[in-house]
Amino acid sequence: MAEQKKESDWFDRPSSRRLLWRLLWGACALSVVAELFVHRHPHFGIDGIFGFYALLGFIGCTAMILLAKGLGKWVKRGEDYYNDHIEDDVIPEDIDDGHAD
Repeated sequence: MAEQKKESDWFDRPSSRRLLWRLLWGACALSVVAELFVHRHPHFGIDGIFGFYALLGFIGCTAMILLAKGLGKWVKRGEDYYNDHIEDDVIPEDIDDGHAD
């Protein structure tokens, strides 16, 4: 029997969700502010811009999510994919008919 979901799960509470969002935004802000104190050695002109790596990470994650969604739509099969060619009234020939060899 399937377990019913508890109503008091920590991740389901709105206060917990708010806390997680605040922690996420805080970590993002902290990583951008830390860039003020780190001396970088840019190899290309664009990677010397303030906040470049934060923006690169955001664009990279967004691209991965969109690619995964597109790939999921392309690979997805219908609910009856494995039952398409089987008719209900046909009995397969390899079913044992009850006789021992």
